[in-house]
Amino acid sequence: MSFFEPYLHTPSAVLSDGIVPVPLWAVTQLSIDSTYFVPQVGGTRRRVAVVSHDDSLSLSAVLLGPLRFTWKVALENLAESSRQGTALSRVTGGTQSGLVLITTATIRTDLAVQSLTFSQSAQRRDTLDVTLRLLHLPRPGSLAKLLDVASIGVGALTDALPV
Repeated sequence: MSFFEPYLHTPSAVLSDGIVPVPLWAVTQLSIDSTYFVPQVGGTRRRVAVVSHDDSLSLSAVLLGPLRFTWKVALENLAESSRQGTALSRVTGGTQSGLVLITTATIRTDLAVQSLTFSQSAQRRDTLDVTLRLLHLPRPGSLAKLLDVASIGVGALTDALPV
């Protein structure tokens, strides 16, 4: 078996800044937490157009194989760039500024890394366990909603891909 053959299948998730994709081959857990804002009872009739909820995503994965340290460094760089502006923000003039996560459960844009943890055990020295906590920080306006709707179409396309 050649070096690249284990990577010929579709990864469980891909995290990218729009230019550099980091495949996560073995995602063991993904959770999406949405916190909705409830308006005050008896408040004013006027409503301000703000985001109605906060989303956070938690992801646990295993980095495998000889490229696991390369992916570790790439994840650390993506975490840094999610705070300072990604390559995607430079290409789009700032309309898209965060990371993009593609999984079978969701496709999210405008993400920032809140925490990134790596661990290794003596029993599995050839793997790195990674835990990510991502915050969804969409810009106000209709573009964020349009991207959410477009992600449904992209999700349907990814379901059609061979595993």
